[in-house]
Amino acid sequence: MYIERVPNRSSPPAILLREGWREGGKVRKRTLANLSDWPPAKIEALRRLLRDEPLSAPSFTIQRSRPHGHVAAVLGTLRKIGLERLLAARRSPERDRAVALIAARVAAPDSKLATARQLDPASATSTLGERLGFEAVEAEDLYAAMDWLGERQAKVEKALAKRHLHDGTLVLYDVSSSYLEGRHCSLARIGHSRDGKKGSLQIVFGLLCNAEGCPVAVEVYEGNTGDPTTLRDQIAKVRSRFGLSRVVFVGDRGLLTSARIREELAPVEGLDWISALRSESIRKLAEDEGPLQRSLFDATDLAEIQHPDFPGERLIACLNPLLAAERARKREALLQATERELEKVAAATRRAKRPLRGADRIGLRVGKVLGRFKMAKHFALEITDNAFTYRRKQEAIEAEAALDGIYVLRTSVPEEVLGTEDTVRAYKDLAKVERAFRCMKTVDLHVRPIHHRLEERVRAHVFLCMLAYYVEWHMRQAWAPLLFAEDDPEGAAKRRGSPVKPARRSVNAEAKAREKKTPDGHVVHRFRGLLDHLATLTKNTIQPDDLPAFEQLSAPTSLQQRAFDLLGLKPPL
Repeated sequence: MYIERVPNRSSPPAILLREGWREGGKVRKRTLANLSDWPPAKIEALRRLLRDEPLSAPSFTIQRSRPHGHVAAVLGTLRKIGLERLLAARRSPERDRAVALIAARVAAPDSKLATARQLDPASATSTLGERLGFEAVEAEDLYAAMDWLGERQAKVEKALAKRHLHDGTLVLYDVSSSYLEGRHCSLARIGHSRDGKKGSLQIVFGLLCNAEGCPVAVEVYEGNTGDPTTLRDQIAKVRSRFGLSRVVFVGDRGLLTSARIREELAPVEGLDWISALRSESIRKLAEDEGPLQRSLFDATDLAEIQHPDFPGERLIACLNPLLAAERARKREALLQATERELEKVAAATRRAKRPLRGADRIGLRVGKVLGRFKMAKHFALEITDNAFTYRRKQEAIEAEAALDGIYVLRTSVPEEVLGTEDTVRAYKDLAKVERAFRCMKTVDLHVRPIHHRLEERVRAHVFLCMLAYYVEWHMRQAWAPLLFAEDDPEGAAKRRGSPVKPARRSVNAEAKAREKKTPDGHVVHRFRGLLDHLATLTKNTIQPDDLPAFEQLSAPTSLQQRAFDLLGLKPPL
């Protein structure tokens, strides 16, 4: 067989596949196929094959490569946990864009303008927009989706509460703040900054979680709102909107103050609390041979006590020796630092040249030192117009040291409902809300800085970040074996023993931290690092020479396969 090029007058020549043989001294041939419509490269490949010549390797160009694995993991989890249907029962452009905002916040948090560019097929940096069927996305479309999401916040939170809360449940609640850019938001105020941004305008927001730390609801307040002030709204939300008749609020001592417990919680039937006493209340319990004495902890590290100032409450006194040592070390360091600075002021009053004079000027210098180190209660000061002396109040220091490492929890929950150790564990579970704040504000989701000006947009932005953390929380739970996280809580609790003692890792978690590998040989990651690794599973647009382009996914690595298995998803193929 051979290929023959046959002239065809004014038309293009015909390319024919023919077969030839000899018959009676003559050469015979016949046409087997007309190859005229084949591309030249394909004809040449067949010609070389018929001549038994080596074929050249096919050439192709990868026109585009888009990260895909992290999108498949985040979007797959979002759909598996039913968040799409919580937003709206039926699909709509608004729901798709809201889903895109939530998934993008987990996969690659950025501004709304940058997110719009990521979703637009023409400039996409991932396959998220393609997976959701977007043709063109503008920033204004995403702002409209935020407004739509904000309007549905109450309905979505009610559905989350129905899923994760029940009568008699523990509710973890804490408050944080985030700073804003610009000065035109009606919620922006100067207040106590948890971000170390003194003098910056900020907002305050309270996060409500279940006992496992899964976020359920969030509320935004003006930036100068005190923590206890937010409590009334949360009580109304849990009782009225979520319809829970019995609930236990767990909050720190700055939030569940005695005044709030007396005015907001105690009068409501079925509403209990777990909190802690402030240091001045703890000192009163120890004064005049009160119920709180160091001898309580001779044989145990926690004990229940009673006091008339707290009728109907259980007081649980706890002693943490490591905390005691740390407080003693820190106090001594602050005392020494204060003395060094006070000695400089005293030396200035004694110097021969231009000595510091005037009680007001000396007092101003001393006040700056005491304000910096917060140690005024431990020093006796004498200031005159031409001299300054100081000394430690040793008795006060020793009295404070006697309570080092001691903290006291207070609760209205009966012991038959929640035991002593379980109460301590419930209070320490507030660390889960702190972890949520870290993930939302800095580590993963970047709720700050906030650039929105409209009040409702700010509320929608914070709610969006909470929903993104809801997705991340589920992914972290599933990926615990691959992360620097505890994947054996029971083993950790057994090694720890008493809940008062510092937390200890389980044997599995210690091995992961030490070896930096899982038992099956996979490299251990942080959450963001594992997402970045999944992003290397790309979707490639390939263009062969003279053939139509096609798309091909890269093969998943064993770690990527394991990550999808833990999520209960099939890896993209």
